[in-house]
Formats: sequence, C-alpha cells, structure tokens
Amino acid sequence: MNLMEKLGMPLLHRVDPETAHGLAIKALQLGAAAAPGLVTSPRLRTTFAGLDVPNPVGLAAGFDKNATALLGLSRAGFGFFEVGAATPRAQPGNPKPRLFRLTEDQAAINRFGFNNDGMEAIGARLAQRPRDAVIGLNLGANKDSEDRAADFAKVLAHCGAHLDFATVNVSSPNTEKLRDLQGKAALSALLAGVMQAREGLSKKIPVFLKIAPDLSTAELAEIAEVALDSGLDAIIATNTTLDRAGLASVHRDEMGGLSGAPLFEKSTRVLAQLSAMTEGKLPLVGVGGISNAQQAYAKICAGASVVQLYTALVYGGLSMVADIARGLDDLLAQDGFDNVADAVGSKRSDWL
Repeated sequence: MNLMEKLGMPLLHRVDPETAHGLAIKALQLGAAAAPGLVTSPRLRTTFAGLDVPNPVGLAAGFDKNATALLGLSRAGFGFFEVGAATPRAQPGNPKPRLFRLTEDQAAINRFGFNNDGMEAIGARLAQRPRDAVIGLNLGANKDSEDRAADFAKVLAHCGAHLDFATVNVSSPNTEKLRDLQGKAALSALLAGVMQAREGLSKKIPVFLKIAPDLSTAELAEIAEVALDSGLDAIIATNTTLDRAGLASVHRDEMGGLSGAPLFEKSTRVLAQLSAMTEGKLPLVGVGGISNAQQAYAKICAGASVVQLYTALVYGGLSMVADIARGLDDLLAQDGFDNVADAVGSKRSDWL
C-alpha cells in the first residue's frame, strides 16, 4: 500500500461503500490512483485463450461497470481487465443499500443487480478505449427481459468490435433465476446464440463463461461438458457465493453474493475440479479471495492460466496489483519455473 492509499483508505472506509467505490472510479478517471504502468517480465508474460498478456493478474468484472475508467485501469498494472456487466438496456439495479463491507472477514456482499448504463453507452466508451490494453466485457441480461438468453448475444453483437474478449455471466446471484441458465440444456442453447453472434463480428474474439462456486460436482461436470462442446475459449471460476459459513461481520446475513477472503478455498477447489474435468483442454481463469502473490500462485498451481481479483482492492488499494504480479514472479522463480504457463496445474492434486 502506497502513502496516498495509507492516508486515503481509512477515509474511504468511513463513507458508504457504494459512494467510496464511486470515489475510487473518479480517482482513476483523474489520474490520482496508483499507476505503475506496464508490469511484466519474461516469466510473467503469457498467452491464454489466444490473448497475449504482459502478466497474469487481471481485474474482475464489477469494478468498472460502465467502462468509464478504461485509461486509468490500463495504467494500473493489470495484465488484463474486464468491465461490465452490460445489459442491452440501461437499468438501475436493486434498491440501495446494496453493497456491504465485511471488514472483519476481509470480504464484501453485493446485490447490485446488474446496474449499468446499457450497451449503447458502454459500447461508445469502449470504442474510445486505450489500444495498449487487453479489455473484456462481462455480458448480462436485463432483469425484465422476455428472452434473457438472447440478451447476451445482443450485447456481444453491439460491443464485440471493441473488445479483446467477452464473458457470459450466468452466475450472478442478484438477478432472479439467472443461475438457472447454468443448467445443461439452457446453457447449451444460450451459448449457441452467443457463438452465432460472435460469427457476425469482424474479429472473432474469445468467449468465456463465468460460473458460480455453489455448484455440485455433477453440475460442474455438466458445465465442463457443455463448455468443451460449445467452443468456449475459457471458463472463469468463480463468481460470488451464497455461502455464509464462518463469517464474523454484522453484515454476514445480508442478501447477495459474498466475495473476498472467505471465498478463496471454496473457489480454488472448484477451479481444481474443473481443471481435472477439462483435462487441460480449456484455459481457466481463477477468481475468488486473492489478496496476495501466494494466493495468486496457488490458483495458478491449482489449474488457472491467469487470475482475477477485485474485493481485495477495497482493503489493500490499487497498488497491490503490481505487488502481486512482482511477488508472483519471485515465487515462480523460487520453484524453478521459466514461465507462468509451466506452473499451471502443477499442484492441482493439493485441492482435490
């Protein structure tokens, strides 16, 4: 944590979490946030799902929902980052308050409900994106949509020309019945529509699927089968959880998805299971509870080609991104790996 963060973070934590989040976005827009620029090395530079990234540490969707801080994020040390989720039409999301800090647990609960400016506004911002970054968009469905599966394809068709990758998000717990689309038949049909939309793009970008951590082994096996059959390029494991086991905060019973430190083990076990099920045929993105280089490395050794984080920034500040990437470089070197790709899945059995 740099000096500015040491001074500013306590102040941010005195205000409403959603207001604090807005101030963090504003700092990125004004160039007042940590900006180490390119963080890379021969050991960190890697390729996954056809994307060349300078390091394997990415930003998960949900931080920059409306793609308003693209330049600031491109200078923050991330190897890649994901904005959104975007829906076809703008929507306000769920009533406030809808974001809660669980400081004692180093966690957060949100029930935003895909609040965003809609694909037209977000697409216009992405059209002006920095070209020296790897940027993806999380695709979502409107809450009142008559055909939620079609919404994902609609957003991809509209915004795809300005993206490096897109993520189908059927794992948010904050839109009623959205997670039902993770079932085999529904998911197969949804992905078929998305892939058809991708064929209409001038550039065939990779499409990822983001899954929930609260799936049974049988459900996970079905998703792995559908993913391999559908032509998906990667799976992001995982989104937030509905599990509340072991939490200490007074906010532990708030409705919504839990993210942060308590999710680390649960999400990493799902990641390792998925790695075993797909037998290395599909790149995986490890997400959930990462706050340091050791945890990023553990996700990679469990089967992730790259990782993403978000909630840890609430407690550690944006400067932690470069710290994690450099620490990861050191850990890879200590174990004798010349490149991060060589470490992927090397300790998967520890999590099975």
